[in-house]
Amino acid sequence: MILICDDDKAVRSSLELVLKRAGYDVVHASTPEEAIDIVRADNIQLILMDMNYTSRTDGLEGLTLLKQVKIFKPDVPVILITAWGSINLAVKGIQAGAFDFITKPWNNLALLKSVSTALELNEKDDIHHSKASKDCLSTRIISDKIIGNSPLLKDLFTTIERIAKTNAPVLITGESGTGKELIAEAIHENSNRNKEAFVKVNLGGISQSLFESEMFGHKKGAFTDAQYDRIGRFELADKGSIFLDELGELDSVCQVKLLRVLQDQTFERLGESKQKQVDVRIISATNRNLAEMVVDGSFREDLFYRVNLITIHLPALRERIEDIPLLVDHFMRKQVLLNHLPNIEVSAEAIQFLKSLPYPGNIRELKNIVDRTVLINNKKVLTDIDFKSQYIELPNVISDRVGANSLEDMERQMIIKTMRKYGGNLTKVAVALGLTRQALYRRIEKYNLDTNN
Repeated sequence: MILICDDDKAVRSSLELVLKRAGYDVVHASTPEEAIDIVRADNIQLILMDMNYTSRTDGLEGLTLLKQVKIFKPDVPVILITAWGSINLAVKGIQAGAFDFITKPWNNLALLKSVSTALELNEKDDIHHSKASKDCLSTRIISDKIIGNSPLLKDLFTTIERIAKTNAPVLITGESGTGKELIAEAIHENSNRNKEAFVKVNLGGISQSLFESEMFGHKKGAFTDAQYDRIGRFELADKGSIFLDELGELDSVCQVKLLRVLQDQTFERLGESKQKQVDVRIISATNRNLAEMVVDGSFREDLFYRVNLITIHLPALRERIEDIPLLVDHFMRKQVLLNHLPNIEVSAEAIQFLKSLPYPGNIRELKNIVDRTVLINNKKVLTDIDFKSQYIELPNVISDRVGANSLEDMERQMIIKTMRKYGGNLTKVAVALGLTRQALYRRIEKYNLDTNN
Protein backbone atom coordinates (compact mmCIF):
# COMPACT_ATOMS: atom_id res chain seq x y z
CA MET A 1 0.00 0.00 0.00
CA ILE A 2 1.36 3.44 -1.01
CA LEU A 3 0.28 6.59 0.82
CA ILE A 4 0.08 9.85 -1.16
CA CYS A 5 0.14 12.88 1.14
CA ASP A 6 -0.48 16.20 -0.61
CA ASP A 7 -2.92 19.07 -0.04
CA ASP A 8 -3.43 19.55 -3.79
CA LYS A 9 -6.27 17.33 -5.01
CA ALA A 10 -5.02 17.45 -8.62
CA VAL A 11 -1.60 16.21 -7.55
CA ARG A 12 -3.13 13.39 -5.52
CA SER A 13 -5.32 12.35 -8.44
CA SER A 14 -2.46 12.41 -10.95
CA LEU A 15 -0.15 10.37 -8.72
CA GLU A 16 -2.91 7.91 -7.91
CA LEU A 17 -3.63 7.36 -11.60
CA VAL A 18 0.04 6.72 -12.42
CA LEU A 19 0.56 4.34 -9.50
CA LYS A 20 -2.67 2.38 -10.01
CA ARG A 21 -1.86 1.89 -13.68
CA ALA A 22 1.45 0.40 -12.53
CA GLY A 23 -0.41 -2.04 -10.30
CA TYR A 24 0.04 -0.43 -6.88
CA ASP A 25 -2.63 -0.07 -4.20
CA VAL A 26 -3.00 3.57 -3.12
CA VAL A 27 -4.48 5.61 -0.26
CA HIS A 28 -4.19 9.36 0.13
CA ALA A 29 -4.24 12.11 2.73
CA SER A 30 -4.57 15.88 2.39
CA THR A 31 -3.17 16.93 5.77
CA PRO A 32 -0.28 15.81 8.00
CA GLU A 33 -2.74 14.81 10.72
CA GLU A 34 -4.66 12.57 8.35
CA ALA A 35 -1.41 11.07 7.09
CA ILE A 36 -0.25 10.16 10.62
CA ASP A 37 -3.61 8.48 11.33
CA ILE A 38 -3.22 6.33 8.21
CA VAL A 39 0.41 5.51 8.99
CA ARG A 40 -0.50 4.33 12.49
CA ALA A 41 -3.52 2.28 11.37
CA ASP A 42 -2.58 0.74 8.00
CA ASN A 43 0.23 -1.39 6.61
CA ILE A 44 1.92 1.33 4.53
CA GLN A 45 4.89 0.22 2.44
CA LEU A 46 5.89 3.61 0.98
CA ILE A 47 4.90 7.27 1.30
CA LEU A 48 4.89 10.01 -1.35
CA MET A 49 4.94 13.22 0.70
CA ASP A 50 4.54 16.90 -0.20
CA MET A 51 6.66 19.43 1.71
CA ASN A 52 4.04 22.20 2.19
CA TYR A 53 0.38 22.01 3.33
CA THR A 54 -0.63 25.62 4.03
CA SER A 55 0.46 28.98 2.64
CA ARG A 56 3.97 28.36 3.98
CA THR A 57 6.69 27.54 1.48
CA ASP A 58 9.63 26.81 3.77
CA GLY A 59 8.94 23.07 3.90
CA LEU A 60 8.95 22.88 7.70
CA GLU A 61 5.56 21.15 7.71
CA GLY A 62 6.90 18.40 5.47
CA LEU A 63 10.09 17.97 7.52
CA THR A 64 8.03 17.77 10.71
CA LEU A 65 5.71 15.18 9.17
CA LEU A 66 8.72 13.19 7.96
CA LYS A 67 10.15 13.05 11.49
CA GLN A 68 6.76 11.97 12.89
CA VAL A 69 6.45 9.21 10.29
CA LYS A 70 9.93 7.95 11.18
CA ILE A 71 8.84 7.66 14.82
CA PHE A 72 5.88 5.40 14.03
CA LYS A 73 7.26 3.61 10.95
CA PRO A 74 11.07 4.06 10.88
CA ASP A 75 11.56 1.47 8.11
CA VAL A 76 8.96 2.80 5.66
CA PRO A 77 10.67 4.65 2.78
CA VAL A 78 9.51 8.21 2.10
CA ILE A 79 9.82 9.96 -1.27
CA LEU A 80 9.45 13.73 -1.06
CA ILE A 81 7.59 15.84 -3.63
CA THR A 82 9.04 19.30 -4.23
CA ALA A 83 9.45 22.01 -6.86
CA TRP A 84 12.69 22.09 -8.86
CA GLY A 85 13.60 25.39 -7.22
CA SER A 86 13.46 23.78 -3.77
CA ILE A 87 16.20 21.20 -4.24
CA ASN A 88 18.01 22.44 -1.11
CA LEU A 89 14.85 21.73 0.86
CA ALA A 90 14.70 18.21 -0.57
CA VAL A 91 18.32 17.65 0.43
CA LYS A 92 17.39 18.55 4.03
CA GLY A 93 14.68 15.91 3.76
CA ILE A 94 17.19 13.30 2.59
CA GLN A 95 19.38 14.20 5.56
CA ALA A 96 16.35 13.73 7.83
CA GLY A 97 15.77 10.20 6.56
CA ALA A 98 13.82 10.45 3.29
CA PHE A 99 14.64 7.85 0.65
CA ASP A 100 14.49 10.09 -2.43
CA PHE A 101 12.78 13.14 -3.88
CA ILE A 102 10.92 13.91 -7.11
CA THR A 103 10.35 17.36 -8.56
CA LYS A 104 7.23 18.99 -9.95
CA PRO A 105 6.38 18.52 -12.73
CA TRP A 106 7.58 14.94 -12.39
CA ASN A 107 8.56 12.42 -15.02
CA ASN A 108 6.32 9.33 -14.71
CA LEU A 109 9.09 6.87 -15.63
CA ALA A 110 11.52 8.40 -13.14
CA LEU A 111 8.80 8.42 -10.47
CA LEU A 112 7.95 4.75 -10.97
CA LYS A 113 11.61 3.79 -10.98
CA SER A 114 12.18 5.56 -7.66
CA VAL A 115 9.09 3.87 -6.20
CA SER A 116 10.10 0.39 -7.37
CA THR A 117 13.68 0.84 -6.12
CA ALA A 118 12.48 1.95 -2.68
CA LEU A 119 10.10 -0.99 -2.40
CA GLU A 120 12.70 -3.50 -3.63
CA LEU A 121 15.36 -2.34 -1.16
CA ASN A 122 12.89 -2.31 1.71
CA GLU A 123 11.69 -5.80 0.82
CA LYS A 124 15.25 -7.12 0.69
CA ASP A 125 15.90 -5.76 4.19
CA ASP A 126 13.08 -7.99 5.45
CA ILE A 127 14.24 -11.17 3.74
CA HIS A 128 16.76 -13.41 5.49
CA HIS A 129 18.80 -15.19 2.83
CA SER A 130 20.16 -18.61 3.59
CA LYS A 131 23.90 -19.01 4.14
CA ALA A 132 24.08 -21.31 1.14
CA SER A 133 22.76 -18.68 -1.27
CA LYS A 134 25.23 -16.10 0.09
CA ASP A 135 28.15 -18.47 -0.31
CA CYS A 136 27.06 -19.30 -3.86
CA LEU A 137 26.98 -15.63 -4.93
CA SER A 138 30.24 -14.81 -3.12
CA THR A 139 32.03 -17.70 -4.81
CA ARG A 140 30.88 -16.56 -8.23
CA ILE A 141 32.01 -12.97 -7.66
CA ILE A 142 35.37 -14.10 -6.28
CA SER A 143 36.10 -16.45 -9.19
CA ASP A 144 35.00 -14.01 -11.87
CA LYS A 145 36.08 -10.60 -10.67
CA ILE A 146 37.53 -10.13 -7.22
CA ILE A 147 40.28 -12.15 -5.59
CA GLY A 148 40.21 -12.60 -1.83
CA ASN A 149 38.41 -14.17 1.07
CA SER A 150 38.87 -11.67 3.89
CA PRO A 151 35.99 -10.62 6.20
CA LEU A 152 35.93 -7.17 4.59
CA LEU A 153 35.39 -8.70 1.16
CA LYS A 154 32.67 -11.03 2.47
CA ASP A 155 30.84 -7.97 3.80
CA LEU A 156 31.24 -6.43 0.37
CA PHE A 157 29.75 -9.49 -1.34
CA THR A 158 26.75 -9.38 0.99
CA THR A 159 26.13 -5.76 0.05
CA ILE A 160 26.40 -6.52 -3.67
CA GLU A 161 23.95 -9.40 -3.25
CA ARG A 162 21.40 -7.08 -1.63
CA ILE A 163 21.58 -4.20 -4.08
CA ALA A 164 22.59 -5.72 -7.43
CA LYS A 165 19.09 -6.53 -8.65
CA THR A 166 17.65 -3.14 -7.70
CA ASN A 167 17.87 0.04 -9.78
CA ALA A 168 19.36 2.07 -6.92
CA PRO A 169 22.23 4.40 -7.85
CA VAL A 170 25.49 3.23 -6.28
CA LEU A 171 28.55 5.28 -5.29
CA ILE A 172 31.78 3.28 -4.94
CA THR A 173 34.48 4.95 -2.86
CA GLY A 174 38.03 3.95 -2.03
CA GLU A 175 41.66 4.74 -2.72
CA SER A 176 43.16 4.50 -6.21
CA GLY A 177 43.94 0.95 -7.25
CA THR A 178 41.43 -0.80 -4.98
CA GLY A 179 39.31 -2.16 -7.85
CA LYS A 180 36.31 0.15 -8.03
CA GLU A 181 35.69 -0.66 -11.69
CA LEU A 182 35.61 -4.40 -10.93
CA ILE A 183 32.99 -3.83 -8.24
CA ALA A 184 30.91 -1.80 -10.71
CA GLU A 185 31.13 -4.65 -13.23
CA ALA A 186 30.15 -7.19 -10.56
CA ILE A 187 27.06 -5.13 -9.67
CA HIS A 188 26.03 -4.95 -13.34
CA GLU A 189 26.73 -8.62 -14.05
CA ASN A 190 24.65 -9.73 -11.05
CA SER A 191 21.76 -7.40 -11.93
CA ASN A 192 18.70 -7.89 -14.12
CA ARG A 193 20.40 -5.64 -16.68
CA ASN A 194 23.34 -7.97 -17.32
CA LYS A 195 22.20 -8.76 -20.87
CA GLU A 196 22.38 -5.07 -21.78
CA ALA A 197 25.28 -2.63 -22.17
CA PHE A 198 27.72 -1.68 -19.41
CA VAL A 199 29.13 1.68 -20.50
CA LYS A 200 32.25 3.04 -18.77
CA VAL A 201 33.00 6.77 -18.66
CA ASN A 202 36.12 8.35 -17.14
CA LEU A 203 34.80 11.79 -16.21
CA GLY A 204 38.29 12.98 -15.33
CA GLY A 205 39.28 12.63 -18.99
CA ILE A 206 36.39 14.64 -20.50
CA SER A 207 36.81 18.40 -20.87
CA GLN A 208 33.95 20.81 -20.16
CA SER A 209 33.67 21.69 -23.86
CA LEU A 210 33.20 18.04 -24.89
CA PHE A 211 31.05 16.91 -21.97
CA GLU A 212 27.62 17.29 -23.61
CA SER A 213 28.75 15.72 -26.87
CA GLU A 214 30.35 12.75 -25.12
CA MET A 215 27.54 12.13 -22.66
CA PHE A 216 24.44 13.08 -24.67
CA GLY A 217 25.62 12.94 -28.31
CA HIS A 218 25.22 15.50 -31.11
CA LYS A 219 23.66 15.98 -34.50
CA LYS A 220 25.68 16.59 -37.63
CA GLY A 221 26.46 20.32 -37.93
CA ALA A 222 25.80 21.06 -34.23
CA PHE A 223 29.25 22.67 -34.05
CA THR A 224 32.21 23.23 -36.36
CA ASP A 225 33.75 19.74 -36.22
CA ALA A 226 30.46 17.82 -35.99
CA GLN A 227 30.67 16.08 -39.37
CA TYR A 228 28.36 13.21 -38.43
CA ASP A 229 25.72 12.22 -35.87
CA ARG A 230 27.11 10.89 -32.61
CA ILE A 231 25.35 8.73 -30.02
CA GLY A 232 26.17 9.75 -26.45
CA ARG A 233 27.17 7.47 -23.57
CA PHE A 234 23.77 7.66 -21.84
CA GLU A 235 21.97 6.57 -24.99
CA LEU A 236 24.44 3.71 -25.48
CA ALA A 237 23.70 2.56 -21.91
CA ASP A 238 19.90 2.54 -22.35
CA LYS A 239 18.34 -0.44 -20.51
CA GLY A 240 21.80 -1.20 -19.06
CA SER A 241 24.21 0.47 -16.65
CA ILE A 242 26.56 3.44 -16.93
CA PHE A 243 29.72 3.63 -14.82
CA LEU A 244 30.77 7.20 -14.04
CA ASP A 245 34.38 6.91 -12.86
CA GLU A 246 36.35 9.80 -11.28
CA LEU A 247 33.11 11.58 -10.36
CA GLY A 248 34.96 13.93 -8.01
CA GLU A 249 36.88 15.44 -10.95
CA LEU A 250 33.74 16.84 -12.59
CA ASP A 251 33.64 20.65 -12.68
CA SER A 252 30.65 22.66 -11.43
CA VAL A 253 29.20 23.39 -14.90
CA CYS A 254 29.17 19.71 -15.88
CA GLN A 255 27.76 18.76 -12.47
CA VAL A 256 24.61 20.77 -13.28
CA LYS A 257 24.23 19.04 -16.65
CA LEU A 258 24.72 15.62 -15.11
CA LEU A 259 22.23 16.33 -12.32
CA ARG A 260 19.43 17.00 -14.78
CA VAL A 261 19.79 13.70 -16.61
CA LEU A 262 20.08 11.80 -13.32
CA GLN A 263 16.94 13.50 -12.05
CA ASP A 264 14.62 12.78 -15.00
CA GLN A 265 16.68 10.38 -17.15
CA THR A 266 16.01 12.67 -20.10
CA PHE A 267 18.46 14.64 -22.24
CA GLU A 268 18.82 16.42 -25.57
CA ARG A 269 21.50 15.83 -28.17
CA LEU A 270 23.50 18.90 -29.11
CA GLY A 271 21.84 20.48 -32.12
CA GLU A 272 18.52 18.75 -31.46
CA SER A 273 15.56 20.09 -29.48
CA LYS A 274 13.80 16.73 -29.03
CA GLN A 275 14.10 15.20 -25.59
CA LYS A 276 15.22 11.57 -25.34
CA GLN A 277 14.26 9.23 -22.52
CA VAL A 278 16.64 6.57 -21.22
CA ASP A 279 16.42 3.82 -18.63
CA VAL A 280 19.88 3.62 -17.05
CA ARG A 281 21.33 2.27 -13.79
CA ILE A 282 23.84 4.78 -12.41
CA ILE A 283 27.04 3.46 -10.81
CA SER A 284 29.63 6.08 -9.84
CA ALA A 285 33.10 5.93 -8.32
CA THR A 286 35.59 8.32 -6.78
CA ASN A 287 38.75 8.27 -4.70
CA ARG A 288 37.94 11.71 -3.30
CA ASN A 289 35.87 12.59 -0.24
CA LEU A 290 32.70 14.02 -1.80
CA ALA A 291 31.24 14.94 1.60
CA GLU A 292 34.19 17.27 2.24
CA MET A 293 33.86 18.65 -1.30
CA VAL A 294 30.20 19.47 -0.56
CA VAL A 295 31.28 21.37 2.55
CA ASP A 296 33.91 23.41 0.68
CA GLY A 297 31.52 24.09 -2.22
CA SER A 298 33.36 22.20 -4.96
CA PHE A 299 30.67 19.50 -5.32
CA ARG A 300 26.92 20.08 -5.48
CA GLU A 301 25.01 18.82 -2.47
CA ASP A 302 21.95 17.83 -4.51
CA LEU A 303 24.12 15.80 -6.90
CA PHE A 304 25.85 14.16 -3.93
CA TYR A 305 22.55 12.85 -2.57
CA ARG A 306 21.42 11.83 -6.05
CA VAL A 307 24.40 9.52 -6.74
CA ASN A 308 25.00 7.93 -3.32
CA LEU A 309 21.71 6.31 -2.44
CA ILE A 310 23.85 3.21 -1.82
CA THR A 311 27.52 3.69 -0.90
CA ILE A 312 30.08 0.89 -1.15
CA HIS A 313 33.50 1.59 0.33
CA LEU A 314 36.39 -0.56 -0.89
CA PRO A 315 39.04 -1.33 1.73
CA ALA A 316 42.66 -0.49 1.03
CA LEU A 317 44.96 -3.48 0.44
CA ARG A 318 46.71 -2.81 3.77
CA GLU A 319 43.34 -3.46 5.47
CA ARG A 320 43.08 -6.98 4.04
CA ILE A 321 46.64 -8.27 3.91
CA GLU A 322 45.34 -11.84 4.37
CA ASP A 323 44.25 -11.64 0.71
CA ILE A 324 47.77 -10.88 -0.56
CA PRO A 325 48.83 -14.56 -1.05
CA LEU A 326 45.72 -15.21 -3.18
CA LEU A 327 46.32 -12.06 -5.23
CA VAL A 328 49.99 -12.90 -5.77
CA ASP A 329 49.09 -16.40 -6.96
CA HIS A 330 46.41 -15.00 -9.29
CA PHE A 331 48.69 -12.40 -10.91
CA MET A 332 51.56 -14.88 -11.20
CA ARG A 333 49.43 -17.53 -12.89
CA LYS A 334 48.12 -14.97 -15.39
CA GLN A 335 51.69 -14.06 -16.39
CA VAL A 336 52.67 -17.74 -16.68
CA LEU A 337 49.69 -18.40 -18.95
CA LEU A 338 50.10 -15.22 -21.00
CA ASN A 339 53.83 -15.67 -21.66
CA HIS A 340 53.94 -19.51 -21.81
CA LEU A 341 56.27 -19.73 -18.79
CA PRO A 342 56.95 -22.82 -16.66
CA ASN A 343 55.15 -23.03 -13.33
CA ILE A 344 56.53 -20.64 -10.71
CA GLU A 345 56.35 -20.77 -6.92
CA VAL A 346 56.75 -17.98 -4.37
CA SER A 347 58.65 -18.56 -1.13
CA ALA A 348 57.13 -17.98 2.32
CA GLU A 349 59.72 -15.23 2.95
CA ALA A 350 58.60 -13.48 -0.24
CA ILE A 351 54.97 -13.55 0.88
CA GLN A 352 55.95 -12.09 4.27
CA PHE A 353 57.86 -9.30 2.54
CA LEU A 354 54.92 -8.52 0.27
CA LYS A 355 52.58 -8.44 3.28
CA SER A 356 54.81 -5.86 4.98
CA LEU A 357 54.58 -3.21 2.24
CA PRO A 358 52.36 -0.09 2.67
CA TYR A 359 50.82 -0.23 -0.85
CA PRO A 360 49.78 3.37 -1.50
CA GLY A 361 48.87 2.10 -4.99
CA ASN A 362 46.90 -0.82 -3.53
CA ILE A 363 46.13 -3.84 -5.75
CA ARG A 364 47.41 -2.08 -8.85
CA GLU A 365 50.80 -1.64 -7.17
CA LEU A 366 50.91 -5.29 -6.03
CA LYS A 367 50.11 -6.48 -9.55
CA ASN A 368 52.88 -4.29 -10.94
CA ILE A 369 55.57 -5.69 -8.65
CA VAL A 370 54.44 -9.30 -9.18
CA ASP A 371 54.31 -8.96 -12.98
CA ARG A 372 57.71 -7.27 -13.11
CA THR A 373 59.37 -9.83 -10.82
CA VAL A 374 57.95 -12.79 -12.74
CA LEU A 375 59.05 -11.43 -16.12
CA ILE A 376 62.55 -10.32 -15.11
CA ASN A 377 63.55 -13.40 -13.08
CA ASN A 378 63.90 -16.66 -14.97
CA LYS A 379 63.43 -18.77 -11.83
CA LYS A 380 61.10 -21.53 -10.69
CA VAL A 381 61.01 -20.19 -7.13
CA LEU A 382 60.81 -16.45 -6.41
CA THR A 383 62.25 -15.31 -3.08
CA ASP A 384 61.98 -12.15 -1.01
CA ILE A 385 65.30 -11.00 -2.51
CA ASP A 386 63.78 -11.15 -6.00
CA PHE A 387 60.80 -9.02 -4.98
CA LYS A 388 62.95 -6.58 -2.99
CA SER A 389 65.09 -5.93 -6.05
CA GLN A 390 61.99 -4.93 -8.04
CA TYR A 391 60.20 -2.94 -5.35
CA ILE A 392 60.00 0.80 -5.95
CA GLU A 393 59.34 2.81 -2.78
CA LEU A 394 57.96 6.27 -3.44
CA PRO A 395 59.77 9.19 -1.73
CA ASN A 396 56.67 10.52 0.03
CA VAL A 397 55.96 7.06 1.40
CA ILE A 398 59.54 6.83 2.74
CA SER A 399 59.24 10.14 4.57
CA ASP A 400 55.85 9.24 6.03
CA ARG A 401 56.80 5.82 7.32
CA VAL A 402 58.12 6.43 10.81
CA GLY A 403 57.27 2.93 12.04
CA ALA A 404 55.49 -0.29 11.19
CA ASN A 405 52.23 0.99 12.66
CA SER A 406 52.33 4.54 11.26
CA LEU A 407 49.42 4.01 8.86
CA GLU A 408 47.23 2.59 11.61
CA ASP A 409 48.21 5.49 13.89
CA MET A 410 47.23 7.97 11.19
CA GLU A 411 43.88 6.22 10.67
CA ARG A 412 43.20 6.12 14.42
CA GLN A 413 43.97 9.83 14.81
CA MET A 414 41.79 10.71 11.81
CA ILE A 415 38.82 8.82 13.28
CA ILE A 416 39.29 10.51 16.67
CA LYS A 417 39.55 13.95 15.04
CA THR A 418 36.40 13.38 12.95
CA MET A 419 34.44 12.04 15.93
CA ARG A 420 35.28 15.19 17.86
CA LYS A 421 34.34 17.36 14.90
CA TYR A 422 30.84 15.83 14.63
CA GLY A 423 30.28 15.39 18.37
CA GLY A 424 30.26 11.61 18.22
CA ASN A 425 27.52 11.40 15.53
CA LEU A 426 28.69 8.16 13.91
CA THR A 427 26.52 8.57 10.81
CA LYS A 428 28.18 11.89 9.99
CA VAL A 429 31.60 10.50 10.92
CA ALA A 430 31.16 7.56 8.53
CA VAL A 431 30.07 9.86 5.66
CA ALA A 432 32.97 12.28 6.26
CA LEU A 433 35.50 9.41 6.25
CA GLY A 434 33.93 7.69 3.23
CA LEU A 435 33.13 4.55 5.26
CA THR A 436 30.04 2.47 5.85
CA ARG A 437 28.77 2.48 9.42
CA GLN A 438 29.76 -1.17 9.74
CA ALA A 439 33.32 -0.42 8.62
CA LEU A 440 33.50 2.48 11.08
CA TYR A 441 32.28 0.24 13.93
CA ARG A 442 35.01 -2.30 13.12
CA ARG A 443 37.67 0.40 13.32
CA ILE A 444 36.27 1.79 16.57
CA GLU A 445 36.48 -1.71 18.04
CA LYS A 446 39.94 -2.30 16.54
CA TYR A 447 41.39 0.85 18.09
CA ASN A 448 39.34 0.54 21.30
CA LEU A 449 37.92 4.04 20.89
CA ASP A 450 35.44 5.65 23.29
CA THR A 451 32.40 6.85 21.33
CA ASN A 452 31.17 8.92 24.27
CA ASN A 453 34.04 11.43 24.11
